[in-house]
Amino acid sequence: MDAAAPDLGIGIVVAVRGGIVDIRFANRPPSIRSLVRTGKAGEIVIEILSQLDAHRVRGIALTPTQGLARGMLVKDTGGPLRAPVGRATLSRMFDVFGEVIDRKPPPCDAQWRTVHHSPPPLVRRSTRSEIFETGIKIIDVLMPLERGGKAGLLGGAGVGKTILLTEMIHNVAGRHRGVSIFCGIGERCREGEELYRDIMAAGVLENMVMVFGQMNEPPGARFRVAHAALTMAEYFRDDEHRDVLLLVDNIYRFIQAGMEVSGLMGQMPSRMGYQPTMGTELAQLEERIAHTDNGAITSIQAVYVPADDFSDPAAVHAFSHFSASIVLSRKRASEGLYPAIDPLQSGAKMATPSVIGERHYRIAQETRHTLAQYTELKDIIAMLGLEQLSPEDRALVARARRLERFFTQPFFTTEHFTGIKGKLVSLEDALDGCERILRDEYRDLPEQALYMIGKASEAEPGGSAKNASS
Repeated sequence: MDAAAPDLGIGIVVAVRGGIVDIRFANRPPSIRSLVRTGKAGEIVIEILSQLDAHRVRGIALTPTQGLARGMLVKDTGGPLRAPVGRATLSRMFDVFGEVIDRKPPPCDAQWRTVHHSPPPLVRRSTRSEIFETGIKIIDVLMPLERGGKAGLLGGAGVGKTILLTEMIHNVAGRHRGVSIFCGIGERCREGEELYRDIMAAGVLENMVMVFGQMNEPPGARFRVAHAALTMAEYFRDDEHRDVLLLVDNIYRFIQAGMEVSGLMGQMPSRMGYQPTMGTELAQLEERIAHTDNGAITSIQAVYVPADDFSDPAAVHAFSHFSASIVLSRKRASEGLYPAIDPLQSGAKMATPSVIGERHYRIAQETRHTLAQYTELKDIIAMLGLEQLSPEDRALVARARRLERFFTQPFFTTEHFTGIKGKLVSLEDALDGCERILRDEYRDLPEQALYMIGKASEAEPGGSAKNASS
């Protein structure tokens, strides 16, 4: 066996267990995180994850391992996984290896950088808090996102996480003129293809990069695709000093891929079967997303919550990194209140008077208080009826129901489903609408007049015509 591998950088496969491969090198083995290649044409790519002894290493395959057998030669590539960066990557779609998957020629002048970077040091991080406007009323008023912060989009299956992410891509491309990077972890090929067509139809593809680790790919590839996307985002922030919107769908599948890798590597599982290194792996990724003196990477990450259980370790660990949380509610979706965001469970750490201003803070607090009181009164209404409430409580219920309907909004990305033209609403218009509802200016209007509109003035008689002409 030693005689078959006399050269430096050449090893031999000694064991194959699914996606886990043990390799023996006659000389010094490759370092951790190095890539090695094997197979007839070097088509099988393996990332080294641990060193077993002076000559043996263990790695995880990033590609399918069909045809891999003991005794096959392995060649060290001499470096870690790399991703293409630069303007040539804009409007393109890549896989975890940086290879194009949009049936167009590969970018010829892209640079290649390792996907493993350290987070920016604390001295380079910005301490200023600024609102990152999305154009979506309920988010901008009640849970404002932070420029350079991380927001979690939490909810079970089928409540609208991907639709909300797609709408933010559309709005941010028009409003901020920054770069958007979409990272699909464990994405279905149907979702990726639909998203690509929607982005192209919306005309925002030229300022966007898409990176996919598909659901059928090995766990090693799904685990590393987030690092590849983040490396591309860091280039635009650090080299071109541009603001970047990094959208991740879905961070739970990153944790899930890490769990599969951990199980294949033989590590003892932690609580509920998760990997013991989950906290470290998530932090190594999340801490690279930051607002520095060069620019900001603002991240919005969809988080699938298993069985809608927010005490699940994956949801708890992800929550700890977010500066804002947007919780999607199945109940609100069933009531037709889209986007189906729960205003009482969602929140933002930057929603303080010193950051968002006294007026914004006051309106948000009054709105929350009204909606919370309405939630408490729902049981009484269900048992005794609305007529049994005091006049003050009936007025409060009317305000809360109008607020709930005002927070619905037609999306640009769902126009072909609903037939309703999408609306982008500024923060000032959203605050003005909430304030007028709280002052009972719309108490004579039917609450349905505020459903699926943009500005509150559209609910007034002739309001839609006036807004269309302006």
